[in-house]
Amino acid sequence: MNMWGEWGEHDWGWGWMLFGGIHMLLFWLLIILGIAALMRWLGGSGGADKEDDRGSDALDILHERYARGEIDRETYLAMKRDIQYRDR
Repeated sequence: MNMWGEWGEHDWGWGWMLFGGIHMLLFWLLIILGIAALMRWLGGSGGADKEDDRGSDALDILHERYARGEIDRETYLAMKRDIQYRDR
């Protein structure tokens, strides 16, 4: 009888080593993803910049539509006010 008792007598094979390797890879993947998420959160690459870009994109599209004559002046000014009010 060995020091593990009956557990040492069973032939578990190499399959258990494979599972250990997979668990190690998952562990390191979670560590790396956690560090990346922390860096992104601390770096401030949140949605504030994206919201400003969306507002300027909407204004660009509105200017283009007005320049092409698709909308009249009153519609242009009303839509511009709406976009600027939404961005506050």
